[in-house]
Amino acid sequence: MNMPGNIFLIGPMGAGKSTIGRHLAGMTRKTFLDADKELESRTGASIPLIFEIEGEDGFRKRETGIIDELTRLKDLVLATGGGAVLAEDNRRMLHSRGTVVYLAASIDTLVERTRHDKNRPLLQNTDRRKKFEELMAVRDPLYRQEADYIIDTDNRSPQSVAREIVKQLEQGADS
Repeated sequence: MNMPGNIFLIGPMGAGKSTIGRHLAGMTRKTFLDADKELESRTGASIPLIFEIEGEDGFRKRETGIIDELTRLKDLVLATGGGAVLAEDNRRMLHSRGTVVYLAASIDTLVERTRHDKNRPLLQNTDRRKKFEELMAVRDPLYRQEADYIIDTDNRSPQSVAREIVKQLEQGADS
């Protein structure tokens, strides 16, 4: 099934943006890209290393540059970083250049899914549950504000979430 336009996945780390994005791209015959992976391949540095050297501000500036570039591409499913919505420029670009889907998940799910992940600077050396609660207090309203669609990913396979997104987009296109 071929859908026009770009699909941008937003949501917290652990919501499944990359995994679901790959399934969604396959179903819609679009190219899948992950903003964080693109940033890592272009800089030759891991996200944790960029955070360590440039701090969160330096990372966010780089993230905005990559989002600007990638959102100009066509027929794309883009997984954004969890904090991409923090920058007004990013929100504007995502909103004006494609359909924004918020992949929502409970704090329990996010803590469980990121339990063994060492590649998330904001979750290192901290109480993960508390950190997710703090992050979501700030980010959840932004995710909701920017989303054209909100899809819950708790207790669901990536394939079933991707199928639901396709169904929602088809219904949206019909209306």
